[in-house]
Amino acid sequence: MSGVLDFAVSFPRGRADVHEMHAASGVPLADILAITHAEGFPVLGEGETAWELAARAAAELLERTPVAREEIRYVIYAGSGQWDRPFWSPAAKVAHHLGIERAHCFEVANFCNAGMAALKVATDRLDSAPAESGGYALVLVGDRLSRMVDYTDPASKALFNFGDAAAAMLVARGHAPFRLLHTAMRTDPSWSDYYAGELRDGKVAIRRAAHRTGLAAAYVENFTALIGETLDAIGAKPGDIDHLLINQGDRDMHRRLLAELGLPADKSVFNYHRLGHMGGADTLIALDGLREQHRLRGGELILLATSAMGFSWGITALEYHR
Repeated sequence: MSGVLDFAVSFPRGRADVHEMHAASGVPLADILAITHAEGFPVLGEGETAWELAARAAAELLERTPVAREEIRYVIYAGSGQWDRPFWSPAAKVAHHLGIERAHCFEVANFCNAGMAALKVATDRLDSAPAESGGYALVLVGDRLSRMVDYTDPASKALFNFGDAAAAMLVARGHAPFRLLHTAMRTDPSWSDYYAGELRDGKVAIRRAAHRTGLAAAYVENFTALIGETLDAIGAKPGDIDHLLINQGDRDMHRRLLAELGLPADKSVFNYHRLGHMGGADTLIALDGLREQHRLRGGELILLATSAMGFSWGITALEYHR
């Protein structure tokens, strides 16, 4: 069974500032802070690109976990599909930048659920190959969410917490410190038109349709159902969950989900005081924090709860081995 051999995250040099959001939108500062919970967080700066941020994370990863470039069989770039350039492959660009010239490079677009969807694709491909073939997959998570937020639009204030970060995962067959136990994902397509991009003055901006109730409840309902499905599949119970890491989109929903599952707050990670919603890198940032703080123990069960516009939800179960 495949898993994540190692991973790295990378942050941009730019910063979002709630005072600038307030000045541009006219939305009261208190209302913005009720969404962001922080006065600033990382976003792509002037001249920065998402692919370069992902390449930086991958370069750090490959320096720390050296593998022969020709052994990397897949390079998968995951995100929203709104890449730095249209009609273009960021996976191929990063691969060439890193000297990976023999891999199959492609993209997975599932918004902020794309990273874990790409991880599932990578492990499936490695596990289905002949045992003697070996090889690795490099999964990149990168997006440019903050560039698609219109701070002059008060109706977009729910998106004002969108930040930017990138991550890279090196996926290996056989023993890996983060063994993939199970993946469960689903989409409710009735929400497919709730958010969509709009081209204005040569820039894509995210727009919301007329307000519709029930999305917050759908998050809790779908996450709870997928966690139940996952625990049944691996023969575990809610009390066996050691860490539940969630995309950092809505702090109230985060707390509500933990309460619904009967899990204490210390079984999750809350980074709202210093970070926005950093796209598909959210759960890996949280996992990296646990690793840096030496809070991971052998045999622990880690659930990554990811979600995406569209709307999709996913639960990825990892078992940690030292």
